[in-house]
Amino acid sequence: MNGTLKLTTAQAIIRFLANQYIEIDGQEHRICGGGFGIFGHGNVTCLGEALYDARAELPLYRGQNEQSMGFAAAGYAKQWMRQRFMFCTASAGPGTANLLTSAALAHANRLPMLMLCGDTYLTRLPDPVLQQLEHFGNPTLGVNDAFKSVSRFWDRITHPAQILQSLPAALATMMDPADCGPAFIGLPQDVQGWTYDYPESFFAKRVHRIRRQSPDAAEVAEAAALLASAKRPILIAGGGVQYAGAVTELTAFAVAHGIPVVETIAGRANLLQDHPLNIGPVGVTGSDSANAIAERADVILAVGTRLQDFTTGSWTAFAQDAKIIGLNVGRHDAAKHLSLPVVGDAKLGLLALGAALEGYRAPDDWLAYAQAERKTWVAYTDKITTPGNGPNSYAQAIRVVNDLCDPRDRVVAAAGGLPAEVTAHWQTKSVGTVDVEFGFSCMGYEIAGGWGARIAQHEREPDSDTIVFTGDGSYLLMNSDIYSSVLTARKLIICVLDNGGFAVINKLQNNTGNESFNNLIADCPTVPAPFAVDFAGHAASMGAYAETVANPAELGAAFARAKAADKTYVIVMKVDAYEGWTTQGHTWWEVGTPHVTENPKVAAKHAEVEASRVKQRKGV
Repeated sequence: MNGTLKLTTAQAIIRFLANQYIEIDGQEHRICGGGFGIFGHGNVTCLGEALYDARAELPLYRGQNEQSMGFAAAGYAKQWMRQRFMFCTASAGPGTANLLTSAALAHANRLPMLMLCGDTYLTRLPDPVLQQLEHFGNPTLGVNDAFKSVSRFWDRITHPAQILQSLPAALATMMDPADCGPAFIGLPQDVQGWTYDYPESFFAKRVHRIRRQSPDAAEVAEAAALLASAKRPILIAGGGVQYAGAVTELTAFAVAHGIPVVETIAGRANLLQDHPLNIGPVGVTGSDSANAIAERADVILAVGTRLQDFTTGSWTAFAQDAKIIGLNVGRHDAAKHLSLPVVGDAKLGLLALGAALEGYRAPDDWLAYAQAERKTWVAYTDKITTPGNGPNSYAQAIRVVNDLCDPRDRVVAAAGGLPAEVTAHWQTKSVGTVDVEFGFSCMGYEIAGGWGARIAQHEREPDSDTIVFTGDGSYLLMNSDIYSSVLTARKLIICVLDNGGFAVINKLQNNTGNESFNNLIADCPTVPAPFAVDFAGHAASMGAYAETVANPAELGAAFARAKAADKTYVIVMKVDAYEGWTTQGHTWWEVGTPHVTENPKVAAKHAEVEASRVKQRKGV
């Protein structure tokens, strides 16, 4: 391959992507599974031409909204455990700007996603081009520069030869365990069509593998010595455990040393529900059992977690003098809160720690205490999730679906009250089957992310289902990928739980002493006559099967029909906005409250919040 190929910039980008592979479980797959696209004048004539010729190798899914395309790409990457990604292509101007939110979601969640977006003309001959934002003192500044803050890799192609360096660098970033995240490439409309004599070798087939970084021996020895001194150790299992393929090693490590395991939101589905060392989810959306042992632990081994504030209870979930070991492939995450860092791959790190810790086992009475707490928590969740025990609730709906789903079905939820309820009550039947998007807590992810997950799931486990839980608020924000799922024959089961507005924020509003205002539809002063949305009718208009049920028993029957259906099925059920919430299992969470107010209830709640701050760790 010593020759050259004269190609446009766009053609070269697509040909390069089509020849990049990854080995997963002994099989080769294209590392890019295809893309999501909406064409406009900024990408249709050149990039569209190139994508047409590669439509068999890189299937292009037509999006309905650029933001939801990005969410779908994130859902796809999660289902493939970050080993494969999708690209998103959008036109210049508002089309590209719509991707900002989903880029931020991918950045917060450390997910690979490639954005190939139109840009203004490099020559500036038609300046200002349609949809161009003009900055009078800086003509180089445009909408695409906004992506610098939400991308792990950013470039604007100003000459066709640039992609010889830019594309491999973008790919290396997206496939790096520590730096993984979205890559943005701006493509000026004229440069997309310019040609260059590219070396044929640039398009040779390449097979990639995810790097496994061995931890430093000195860091392992120091961490093992600290663990060996522990009387009350716990292990926090984050999402990075699954991305590293380290669930088996984590489980073996915990069993060998008798250490109870708690899970983060991203780390749900590391251990099965009935594993004796699974003490439950930890933190603000956690369980009484996990939080009880977290606050008593003397040494905490945090594996594959970025320790965000819902995990740490804004750093009140742990004792002031507890010691933290951060085993993480990312240096930034491993060293948080003056943790003792062990920088490296979770699988290799756990194996090394296990070897260095040979002979150590946590005291039996500590594990017995943790398991007794877990038993009490399970009794509570069994009670609150029992249909008929109070008005219709998220918890009841979750348990009904959970009991009826297949072990390999995937559950997807995101912002609002459902992440807490799914985290608390979903009983894991199979490893890696839970996607609760709470890294960016992004409304609208549910259906779009579910569609992307279903595309990936269809490639891996076509007989399984993707189950989406969404509230009425998120549904109204972004629902058009119901239509996408029908168009592409990628069936979803969507449970729309209608509580009449943004009920979880109304709950926070009330819990801080404020009156209900502008969250529930009934409490909006600008709404003279509230009325109910016909969600089932709306979903049916986009081609889905849809029905409304009155209670959890009817939900179960409808779910059985949905499982048997041949296309997307939407089930709608009203739930109570005030009752039925999970009231136990929550650590303190820092929210800003008014220091001065005329409302005595708000003043009292402010004093209560400030009094709880005494437990907050100050970084030592």
